[in-house]
Amino acid sequence: MSRSNDLAFKDHFSARSADYALYRPAYPPALAAYLARQAPGRRAALDGACGTGQLSTVLAAAFEQVFAIDASARQIAHATPHPRVDYRVARCEETGMAGASLDLLTVAQAAHWLDLDPFYAEARRVLRPGGVLALITYGATKLEGEAGHVLDRFYAETLGPFWPPERRHVETGYRLLPFPFEEESAPELAIEARWPLAALLGYVDTWSAVRNLERAFGREPYERFAADLSAAWGDPRRTMALRWPLSLRVGRV
Repeated sequence: MSRSNDLAFKDHFSARSADYALYRPAYPPALAAYLARQAPGRRAALDGACGTGQLSTVLAAAFEQVFAIDASARQIAHATPHPRVDYRVARCEETGMAGASLDLLTVAQAAHWLDLDPFYAEARRVLRPGGVLALITYGATKLEGEAGHVLDRFYAETLGPFWPPERRHVETGYRLLPFPFEEESAPELAIEARWPLAALLGYVDTWSAVRNLERAFGREPYERFAADLSAAWGDPRRTMALRWPLSLRVGRV
């Protein structure tokens, strides 16, 4: 197992781990079902850079055992418990898993932060013959109406200069990342939810670009956005439909 408290990685999220656990959207069961169909078995999956377990717990419905690792001990401390999910502090490049022990290895919304060469070497080591590696990401939130316009302007215009450069890989659906595996076609999938205003504001406040904006200009720009979104939303108890189309790179080792 890798060191637990001094892992070197780009950590944009530990400081808001509790909010990350509360506000990040959950992945659809159809994603786990598709990945299970691709895998050579359903005995063991590893969810790398798992955050607080948004995908890990979904995979547990399709696999007998899910190992979930994150380099941030604070993320793991806030992870959602599940009887078939074993959370551990470790880096994706040094998982600590036994060789040829996994049917599936996933990294959701985090592959753009990894050192890919050693990570891919580790994937080849820990996956069984025919095992599946899946990189999963989603981009900008889709929201209809005036509230959607307010959200889009904040995302692209206010936050535009404050997104980390790795964000371009999210925007391009990971198509620009090297992926040296036999690639499988993937279905069109999306995260879908209905949220009240507070849930969306909480989610936006977990974005890495919001942290960078806050360091430069304080909370005022975010608070101004929150006021504009509230005005466009109306009754804060009203729920609105949100959608995050998924992009997948799925390969077989």
